[in-house]
Amino acid sequence: MIVQALAFYLFAAVTVASAVMVITAKNPVHSVLFLVLAFFNTAGLFVLMGAEFLAMLLVVVYCGAVTVLFLFVVMMLDINFVELRQGFLQYMPLGASVGIILLAELAVVMGGWHFAPEAAKAGAAPIPAIETMTNTHALGAILYTDYIYLFQAAGLVLLVGMIGAIVLTHRQRAGVRRQVIRDQINVDVQEVAEFKKVESGKGV
Repeated sequence: MIVQALAFYLFAAVTVASAVMVITAKNPVHSVLFLVLAFFNTAGLFVLMGAEFLAMLLVVVYCGAVTVLFLFVVMMLDINFVELRQGFLQYMPLGASVGIILLAELAVVMGGWHFAPEAAKAGAAPIPAIETMTNTHALGAILYTDYIYLFQAAGLVLLVGMIGAIVLTHRQRAGVRRQVIRDQINVDVQEVAEFKKVESGKGV
């Protein structure tokens, strides 16, 4: 128990420190790297809780794909961050309002857990049918039985988002030249090329 407690405090402290550095670092590349560190330590906390599937998902999906994509975008785009910071005070009231709303929502959630303690016990209680299963097996059993329709609906939403991104990317814009394979295949050679017979020993 002492080792687990020490590991928890270590992972938690590094996670909080990394999260603070994400929003305070001046270099956006450093912010992304601190975000990766925060994700890794959060995965360690999930392992301590016995949720190894969520830990693997956090490392593979977020650290291996999403955060690396953020890093590539930040490094490839030439963004003037000094100019972006100049309008910080202009959006301060809006940001403060959003923060207050989020704090109010957190207060409502915490108040609900306080006034209904039995709800927390019901949420943490194991399901008798899957007590002997592993974490990944139990998650799959619940996801593909009790929540199969919601799972399929989430897949459809992602599919619609993917199709929308493709449509927006490949929309026709004036002044942009695109490759048309059909026109290239059906081109007449006589229209695009001129054939000349060159005599031996003479140039064109």
